[in-house]
Amino acid sequence: MSRFFPDFAGKRIRANGVEINLVVGGSGPPLLLLHGFPQTHVIWHKVAHRLAERFTVVASDLRGYGDSGKPHGLPDHSNYSKRVMAADQVAVMRTLGFDRFSVVGHDRGGRVAHRMALDHAAHVRHVAVLDIVPTRTMYLRTDRAFATAYYHWFFLIREEPFPEKLIGADPAFFLKNQLGSRHAGLAPFTPDALAEYIRCFSQPKAIHAACEDYRAANSIDLAHDEADLDRKVTAPLLVLWGKEGVIERCFDAPADWGERATTVQGKSLACGHYIPEELPDELCNALVTFMI
Repeated sequence: MSRFFPDFAGKRIRANGVEINLVVGGSGPPLLLLHGFPQTHVIWHKVAHRLAERFTVVASDLRGYGDSGKPHGLPDHSNYSKRVMAADQVAVMRTLGFDRFSVVGHDRGGRVAHRMALDHAAHVRHVAVLDIVPTRTMYLRTDRAFATAYYHWFFLIREEPFPEKLIGADPAFFLKNQLGSRHAGLAPFTPDALAEYIRCFSQPKAIHAACEDYRAANSIDLAHDEADLDRKVTAPLLVLWGKEGVIERCFDAPADWGERATTVQGKSLACGHYIPEELPDELCNALVTFMI
């Protein structure tokens, strides 16, 4: 990992029953960075060093991703619920000595950050979500345009082992197709980063875990969201999204988050879905302005 985060320390922390792989570096207020599908903490390699000038940055692999633990999914998919994945990361931050921190989540990591801000409100200072609106909102407003662009939401939730078998036949092809089908193609990803994503995703346990992440989103996560319709995120929330992406075309991100949070600000950036690798400088500027 040194080639991605040369001034950071790599750690493995057992938290909430699973080992979490992470890097930590910098100084200042603690800042947790959470990646999305089908990537790892390496998505932050273009921004972590700059954020570390102002923050103590923790970039971790979510349960089931990267080099973190990958337990087999339970029948109700509860061990890949965003509630459990959020608890993992809160336990990691507590082990590192951080009781209160800010969190930035891209894609699936943003969904973990959303749940974290609800379940662990006392520990979350700021929350920023990148190129998503709430899970429940996206399911309720699914139309042809969204379903076409996000077909994987409906493919990965099929019962085991159907998607696992199909993806496992050629994981690198699937991953490159998934990453390359967005606005900028594969251009935002350095060769080393792309190779690292392929290495991690090609593990059979990682493919299964990713499917479980989405199966949980379509079941137990929705149940948790329905139960919390009268609760809102109380931490200041920033939403950033790509002007060339699906969120821009299909949703109203500030309004949609305004239904789930008390204080929301946000804007689109001139990019697609993979903001940390497409526009790292603009992302850093927006995050620093929001959190300082």
